[in-house]
Amino acid sequence: MNQTDTAFFLLIQAEYETKGVEGMRKKILLLFAGLMAIFVLAACGTKTQEDVVKDLNGKMEDLSGYKADAKMTLQMGTSPQVYNVEIWHKNPAFYRVNLMNAKKDQSQMILRNNEGVFVLTPALNKSFRFQSDWPQNSSQAYLYESLIKDIIQDKNAKFSSSKEFYIFETKTRYQNNKMLPIQEIRLNKKDLSPASVKVMDNDHNPLVTVEFKNVKFNASFEKDDFEMKKNMTRAQLNLPAMAQTMDKAFTVKYPTAVISGSKLLEEKEVTLEDGKRVVLTYKGKKPFTLVQEKIVAKPAAAIPTVVNGEPVDLGFTIGAVSGHSISWTQDGIDYMIASKKLSEAELTTLARSVQGDVVK
Repeated sequence: MNQTDTAFFLLIQAEYETKGVEGMRKKILLLFAGLMAIFVLAACGTKTQEDVVKDLNGKMEDLSGYKADAKMTLQMGTSPQVYNVEIWHKNPAFYRVNLMNAKKDQSQMILRNNEGVFVLTPALNKSFRFQSDWPQNSSQAYLYESLIKDIIQDKNAKFSSSKEFYIFETKTRYQNNKMLPIQEIRLNKKDLSPASVKVMDNDHNPLVTVEFKNVKFNASFEKDDFEMKKNMTRAQLNLPAMAQTMDKAFTVKYPTAVISGSKLLEEKEVTLEDGKRVVLTYKGKKPFTLVQEKIVAKPAAAIPTVVNGEPVDLGFTIGAVSGHSISWTQDGIDYMIASKKLSEAELTTLARSVQGDVVK
């Protein structure tokens, strides 16, 4: 008999000795009513995983769009990289995600409108257009509806709650990245808005962390807020600061990830009219080539380059993966990895690691 049961029994015994059977009966009824009230109050506000998932389904059905800010931290190199992310979404399929790194003066934007999916690099007046299902085909740690989809689709998701948050641990839906199979999603209890996301490796080490703020549901938008040219022009207002970074000579970077014992075989530099190109050749069971080339801004009248492939979120930038190659732009440098032996997942892993320290 536990302490609660003992106390209850002693109260009944005392009532019986002082007031008889009728007094005891009344006291028992009062105690029982009191206990039931305590149980009901304790249950109020405590929701099960099924309750929260049902509420999330309802939230998504009523959501016309949202705006949010976030801080994204990457732990994929020897030192963390921090990006400010501005997220706009207009239901059903318009998106504007602006990734900015103030320290490195980087800015890149991914847009989706009726014309397709665009990736813009304003400092270079450079844009790519994809015919893609993004973001429906993969997890996206900074998109609210993508997180909700991850929660709903994972029937084995783990659930817990704290004073302020509902906490889910789910599988991710990254198609080309086995490095990030798990994520922890925290939702504010007050309105089910996203609070934070940790995307982790198999050992539960967080490699990508997204912390949300200023989430505004059912936000209003202007007619041309998702138009490509307007967004390119608006982003280029910050060009003077970014252009200084673009003018600097680039430092050759090497992938820190090792694929099937790959080793650098040759490093070749080619002088170009307006810069240089460096070609790194790696040998091993799965040989590959990494090309790095400094680029200059395209003229203002440049039209988007149509890319055959899918946009892939590398964390620090958006790349394009297609068949046997992956390409991306960072700090005014074009990168491309090509190999007939590497899978798309391996190409993505290598590309992510190139942003780390210089390692041969």
